[in-house]
Formats: sequence, C-alpha cells, structure tokens
Amino acid sequence: MSELRFTAEHEWLRLEADGQVTVGITEYAQEALGDVVFVQLPELQAYAQGAEVAVLESVKAASNIVMPLDGDVLEINETLNDSPELVNEDPLGKGWFFRMRLADNAVLADLMDRAAYEALIKNA
Repeated sequence: MSELRFTAEHEWLRLEADGQVTVGITEYAQEALGDVVFVQLPELQAYAQGAEVAVLESVKAASNIVMPLDGDVLEINETLNDSPELVNEDPLGKGWFFRMRLADNAVLADLMDRAAYEALIKNA
C-alpha cells in the first residue's frame, strides 16, 4: 500500500498495486459529518476534477464528494449501500467510496502528504 495523499476537501487517495487509485474521506471529515446514514455513490464513467460525484447524508447534514482529479470511476464500494456506517467506523479502510483510473498517476504527487494535511486541519 502506498502513502496516502490528501485534498483540501478532506478526501484521501491511495495508489494501489494495480495502478488504480482508491478514494475516500478522512477521519477529520467523517468526524465533522457525524453518523453517516446514506451514501449515493458515483456512476462508472469519466469525471472532471471538481465534479460532484457522490453524496453523503449524515444525522447532521448532507455533503457532496467531489472528484479529486480528472479520471474514470472504475469501481464503487457497493458495501456502503447497506452499511453506510463503514464511513465512520473505518474511513481509511472499508469505508472507501470508489476506485478510479487517472490519465497520469504522477499528478498524485501534487496533492498533500499526511504532514501537510495535518497542518491544514490543525489550522482549521
């Protein structure tokens, strides 16, 4: 498993051995949302960076998940349809949202590493 990269929208990305990128939300984001009760996952298609691709509903509010980088959604975590609480219980593991293919995986290096992300949330 490679090092996680992070976005300012509190998403994490992990480059997998097969070249796909797994995407989810951070522990900070799930704590801010509260108990997740519904997840609307994206369609399997191409999206531009910044496009709204998923919706999370929690006991506190609804939140949109945006596409972190240009790419194709290849797989969704269908387990979340019946068990949205996995987003809270294991946000960096079983609570992932989708897997995508980037045109160029090198763009991951432009995202924040863990230290930069922790500095961001510390100053939030």
